[in-house]
Amino acid sequence: MNTQTVKNIDWANLGFGYIKTDYRFVSNFKDGKWDEGALITDENIVMNECACVLQYAQTCFEGMKAYRTVDNKVVCFRPDLNAKRMADSCSYLEMPVFPEDRFVDAVVETVKKNIDYVPPYGSGASLYIRPYMFGINPVMGVKPASEFQFRIFTSPVGPYFKKGLKPITLRIPDFDRAAPHGSGHIKAGLNYAMSLHPIVDAHRQGFNENMYLDSATRTKVEETGGANIIFVTGDNTVVTPKSSTILPSITRRSLMYVAEHYLGLKTEEREVPFAEVKDFKECAVCGTAAVLSPVGKVVDHGKEILFPSGMEKPGEITQKLYELLTGIQLGTVKAPDGWIKVIQE
Repeated sequence: MNTQTVKNIDWANLGFGYIKTDYRFVSNFKDGKWDEGALITDENIVMNECACVLQYAQTCFEGMKAYRTVDNKVVCFRPDLNAKRMADSCSYLEMPVFPEDRFVDAVVETVKKNIDYVPPYGSGASLYIRPYMFGINPVMGVKPASEFQFRIFTSPVGPYFKKGLKPITLRIPDFDRAAPHGSGHIKAGLNYAMSLHPIVDAHRQGFNENMYLDSATRTKVEETGGANIIFVTGDNTVVTPKSSTILPSITRRSLMYVAEHYLGLKTEEREVPFAEVKDFKECAVCGTAAVLSPVGKVVDHGKEILFPSGMEKPGEITQKLYELLTGIQLGTVKAPDGWIKVIQE
């Protein structure tokens, strides 16, 4: 068991924002190969004013967390899947893949060097881990960079739900998230830039997030600006939309496994017509930050769909899934083999 101390931070009042920690990992790609990489203390990046990332947004990223478990181990949840997803993003964006085994090793070493920033068990907080890569050399014509930087920084973040698991409201926007045969299936920075105006517009109108429909027909549910969606049918089947333009959420894949193998429920990944949404009894959005955020209502241009689970508390299945997955992450529920990467015993 580790004997590390924890930084004197007011975890209960910590928000979800950037706080500098002591070390970050940096590796550079030049002349066709990656260097050995290093852990450094400087959080600033120096690049040319014509760097490819600044001109043409050639960048992708991942998001994950480190936790202290009930027995005081420091662990990370399924980092191998983040490594694979980043490899897929890089391949699509004409960026060199940072080797998946080195990715996981770099995550482990970065967390170890910032171990005192991993919050205590029971605080609801965690150490957020952000691996990312970008084209760093000057590029004037529209083409990929030839030099890249891969980095990982960490930041302690507070509990996502400070007032409990309260249902949110989604709206059907007039905006599209991703085009068919586009980049919706990868974790590219440009996808999130495209979502900024729609989410600000949603907030101005009193909604928490957007429920995007497919841009080709605008009849099928896809995802929100930053999270996948799951539904629960009247007979407790857990359904998630299937589309080539949806980002393959690691949290969503894990929740579907938990629903089937821990709760014994039927699960389906399939196309979900928006016309079917009114028939579901529960809805939630899922991702790294919140794990699961229950949805109480969807508003389609003034027409409200209120789920039977209501606006006061999560539905029964949503609550069970949240408790099971967070239990797996924090060591109170036995994890499937390979899901938990122990960083420090």
